[in-house]
Amino acid sequence: MVGQKVERPMIGAEIKEEWGSDLIAKMLQHLDVQYVALNPGSSFRGLHDSLVNYLGNENPQLLLCLHEEHTVAIAHGWAKVTEKPMAVIVHSNVGLMHASMAIYNAWCDRVPVLIFGATGPIDANLRRPWIDWIHTSRDQAAIVRPYVKWDDQPTSLEASLESMLRSSIIANTAPKGPVYVAFDVTVQEEQLDDKVSIPQLDRYQLPEPTAPSASAIKKSIKLLDASISPVFLMGRVSRGTKEWARRVALAEHYKANVITDIKVGAAFPTDHTLHAGHPSFFLSPDSAKTIANADLIISFDWVDLAGTLKQAGQLESNVKIIQITIDHHIHNGWSFDHQALAPADLHLASEPDTVIGLLCEHLNIHGKEMPDNLPTCPAFKINERSDELDTKNLSASIGEGLAGETVCLVRLPLGWIGESWHFRHPLDYLGYDGGAGIGSGPGMLVGAALALRGGKRLPVAVLGDGDYMMGVSALWTAARYRIPFLAIIANNRSFYNDEIHQEKVADERQRPSENKWIGQHIGGPDIDLNAIAKAQGLMTLGPAKNVGELADLVRKAVKLVHAGQTVVIDAQINPGYDKSMSAGMTRKAGETA
Repeated sequence: MVGQKVERPMIGAEIKEEWGSDLIAKMLQHLDVQYVALNPGSSFRGLHDSLVNYLGNENPQLLLCLHEEHTVAIAHGWAKVTEKPMAVIVHSNVGLMHASMAIYNAWCDRVPVLIFGATGPIDANLRRPWIDWIHTSRDQAAIVRPYVKWDDQPTSLEASLESMLRSSIIANTAPKGPVYVAFDVTVQEEQLDDKVSIPQLDRYQLPEPTAPSASAIKKSIKLLDASISPVFLMGRVSRGTKEWARRVALAEHYKANVITDIKVGAAFPTDHTLHAGHPSFFLSPDSAKTIANADLIISFDWVDLAGTLKQAGQLESNVKIIQITIDHHIHNGWSFDHQALAPADLHLASEPDTVIGLLCEHLNIHGKEMPDNLPTCPAFKINERSDELDTKNLSASIGEGLAGETVCLVRLPLGWIGESWHFRHPLDYLGYDGGAGIGSGPGMLVGAALALRGGKRLPVAVLGDGDYMMGVSALWTAARYRIPFLAIIANNRSFYNDEIHQEKVADERQRPSENKWIGQHIGGPDIDLNAIAKAQGLMTLGPAKNVGELADLVRKAVKLVHAGQTVVIDAQINPGYDKSMSAGMTRKAGETA
């Protein structure tokens, strides 16, 4: 009856283990999953009940999200910091479709995510009219199979538990990546059979990292010893400080120039005398020149080695190349995220830091221990505090506001100038999203900030306004669960990356480049970015319209974030025309993107 009080068991109440989904929930606990990001759906109502009422919403804890794409993006950001997976639950085929772009990002970025879904009854006789039919798929994972490492749709509880265990092992084994398992609703809602139990997890260990042979290490050292101008391309490597120190020690031992990539995060100190050029989405001129002059190139799981060699004029040369990667294990014919095939005079099928550790051991060299609280290190200083904000002094004014802080830059926009900031620790910068799926930034910021919560580092992201608007409702999850961070929106009121493309096409065709803004400009009316954040329960500052205002607002925001607040600053910038953004965009007639 309306108004009648209904007695419900409260969170934490003692509930008897009775249903299939109770064991599925317990399995998540045994897999050491700390959080489950989800957007609710009836296809996993049994599992949802078990997580709340059987486990008491503790270990793992639910994170409610407003869109399935945010669930995976949050797990992606978490994995960028921890190198471990968060669990995600999406509703049936419709939720999986929503999540698919974020899954592709995680795949391209090689980060582990445990994605669980559900389906209505495979047995058509058990389906409710209408809704169970449109939310049921015979082969649900076909939607994402080309960009997950493994998938399954088990039809029994025993098989479901085994699939969860297998998916965890596969996701956590390099090259890491997302996995997907869909649970049949009837399996979740069946009563438990005493014969079903959790597998003995300590009997199912992760594979040991593959190490190269002693002869391969000796060949590598022989090539290095003979080299006069070696170049290290530091790509997808670990976040460990010990591994970082070894990379520095090996480069110093051979006086090798080192190039890093802004797409994959901090891998080597960019203010080190051996660091050449600056991290960028395409090779900087200085980096390209360094590679062109190399007599030995070592790729440490570098993203797009062939494209990089081509840009530097070394693809068809006789320069010796050592390729260190196991990425080939997950290449497939659907996605070309594996890039072009690169030459390799020696290919070591191992993780880069495994090889570096063996080289250092053989050479008897040791990395110096590094402090974990290095302050932020902008390379530019602001000259005039009244200057209009542009892509260059944006970073300078942010740096002034963050002076003395130990910061983790979770995300930077496409227009960020790589030489404007120095990275000196593996958590100084986390990299891009892998698949260049605009809208991922806010969710990744939430996940990374959650992983950093309670630590020494201040989570900061500089998000483009297009990225922000596509994923802005992810920020509600941060407000809901009190996850502090600072988001600075580089608000140029445009999808400016594509303005550059339009300008290039117009110039090549001798047409008016002044029209490049049409279909790109986010204005008329301008969007109140702060109002959108404030409506979700976040603190907002600004808008800032010059460097002095932004530096002052960042300084205020730091105090608020340290006090536990989630803060957004609208930084209204003049995009200008940055040639570094356009590098690599020019194509000959007939070439495709």
